[in-house]
Amino acid sequence: FAVTLSAAIVVSLFISLTLTPMMCARLLRSPDDPQHGALYRMSERAFKGILRLYSSTLGWVLRHQPATFAVTLATIAVTIYLYAIIPKGFFPQQDVGTITGQLQADQAISFQAMRERTIQVSDVIRQDPAIENLVAFEGGGGGGAINTARMFIVLRPIEERKISSDQVIARLRPKLARVAGISVFLQAIQALRIGTRIVGAQYQYTLQSESVAELNEWAPLVFRKLRSLPQLADVNSDQQDRGLQSSLVIDRGTASRFGITSQAVDDTLYDAFGQRQVSTTYTEMNQYHVVMEADPKFWQNPDGLKYIYVTGTGGKQVPLSAFTRYEPSNGPLSINHQGQFPSVTISFNLPVGTALGDAVPVIEAAERDIGLPSTIHGSFSGTAQAYQESLADEPVLIAAALLTVYIVLGILYESMIHPITILSTLPSAGVGALIALLITHNQLDVISFIGIILLIGIVKKNAIMMIDFALAAERENGKSPEEAIYQACLLRFRPITMTTMAAMLGGLPLALGTGVGSELRRPLGIAIVGGLMFSQLLTLYTTPVMYLYLDRLRLRWHALRSKSSEPVAAVNEA
Repeated sequence: FAVTLSAAIVVSLFISLTLTPMMCARLLRSPDDPQHGALYRMSERAFKGILRLYSSTLGWVLRHQPATFAVTLATIAVTIYLYAIIPKGFFPQQDVGTITGQLQADQAISFQAMRERTIQVSDVIRQDPAIENLVAFEGGGGGGAINTARMFIVLRPIEERKISSDQVIARLRPKLARVAGISVFLQAIQALRIGTRIVGAQYQYTLQSESVAELNEWAPLVFRKLRSLPQLADVNSDQQDRGLQSSLVIDRGTASRFGITSQAVDDTLYDAFGQRQVSTTYTEMNQYHVVMEADPKFWQNPDGLKYIYVTGTGGKQVPLSAFTRYEPSNGPLSINHQGQFPSVTISFNLPVGTALGDAVPVIEAAERDIGLPSTIHGSFSGTAQAYQESLADEPVLIAAALLTVYIVLGILYESMIHPITILSTLPSAGVGALIALLITHNQLDVISFIGIILLIGIVKKNAIMMIDFALAAERENGKSPEEAIYQACLLRFRPITMTTMAAMLGGLPLALGTGVGSELRRPLGIAIVGGLMFSQLLTLYTTPVMYLYLDRLRLRWHALRSKSSEPVAAVNEA
C-alpha cells in the first residue's frame, strides 16, 4: 500500500508540473464564457450559495475566536478519549466462505471410536443450511495424535446463507456441544494469517518451562481459568499427557524355559500391531505394499494381548500371557516444544462482537490471579503476539509521522509556528475516523490505522492551502493577519472542497464494497470517509482561528526576544 501510494504521488507530481499547465492553457475557459452548459451554471449557482453561507459563518467564527479555540482543544481531548475506548483488533475478521475445525476427544480413545465421533460431528454440521460441503480426516492436529481430527467446511455463497461465517459458527456451537465424547473447535479461515502452527482456534497463548512436570501441573489450571472467561470462546489446549499406555513386563526366567527371547516377543508384537511389509503386489500400472496386521477387533484394549502367541522351542506356540504381564499407566501422546523448551499452547476464539484488545488484558489478569511461578513463562503467540507488537508500535508510528510532517513543513515555511497550525487540523480527522468506525461497529485495527495515517497526508492540505495564501497576502500586499486569513479561506474554499470530495468519493468504494474478503478493505474506506467528512466541516473554521492565535504568539515571542537583546546591545555600545 505504501509503495503504491508513494509511486502514485511521484507520478502525479510530475504530471502536475508538466502536463497540467499545458492543459490549463489549452482547455480552461473564462468563468463568464457563455459556452458553459446548463449543468455548469446550475452547479456554479449552488456553489456560490454555499460560499456565501461559509463567508457569513466564517465572519461569525472570527468574531468569537475563544469559543472556536475551545472547540479545537475539545477535539484533541475527544480524539484521545475515543482512541482509549474504541475496540482494538489486529486484522478485520474476514468471511471467505471456508471454515476449519479441530476435533478433540478423550486421550484414551481408539481410532475406531474416534472415527465414529468424527462421522457424528460431520452429520450434525451437514444439516446446517449454510453448509455446502465438508471433508474430515483423523490425526490432523495436536502432533498428529489419534484423539484429534481436522475438517474443512465450505459454506454456501453469502447471498444464500445471509449470515457471516462467524455467525454460522455461533449457530453450530450448541448443536455440536450435544455430541457426546468430543469437543469441536471451529474458526473462519482468514486470507491473512500470522503463525503457521496447527491449532484449534485463531489466537494462541503459550506456556513454557524447563520442567515438563511443572508445566503439566500448572497448564491445566490456566486452561480451566481461561475457559471460564466470557470474553473467550472455543478455549482448547494442545497438552496431551493423559494417554493410556501398557508396559509389557516379561518374566525372563519363564520365557527362557520356553526358549523365547525378547527379540521374538518384539517381532511377534510388530507383526500384530506394527506396519510390517510382507510382500509387494505388482500390476501393469502400479505396485501395492502388503502389510500384515491383526484383526482390528484385537486393537481396542490390552486384553487383545491374551490372544497373541509366540513361537518357542520346537515350534511350540506359547501364549504371551504365560510369561508376561502388562501394567497400564498414563503417558504423553505428544510433547510440544517452542524455542527448544517444552510448551503448552492454549488456543481461543473470540465471541461475536468481542475485540482482541478486550481479551488480551483479561488473559493477563487471569495469569496474575492464578499466581504462576516465575519458572513458567506465559506469552501470546501467533496472531495475538503480532497484535501486541503492532499495538506497541502504533503510538510510535503516529509520533514519527507527525514529527516528519512538522520538520518538512518547518523547512518549507522557515517557521516553527505555522507547521503547528497545519498539524492542528489532524485531531478533527482522527475524531471523524474513530466515530465512523464506532458507528459501523468496526475495530481500530491495522487496516483502519493505515487509513488514519493516510488522513495525516490528506487533511493537512486544507490548512496548507489557506496558510500559504495568507502568508503571501501578508508579505506582498501588506494585509493584516485577520484580513489575509479571511481572504485565503474564501479563495481556497473551492480547491479545498474539490480535493476533499475527490478523496472522499475515492474511498467510498472501499467503505461500501461487498464480496469475498471485502471485510479486510472496508475499515480503510470507513476511516478515510469519516475522517474527511468531519475534518472538512471543522477545519474550515478552526484553522483560521489557530492561525491567528499562533501568529499572535509568534509576534509576542519576537517582542520578548527583542527586549532581551536590547540590554546586550547597550552594553556593547558602551
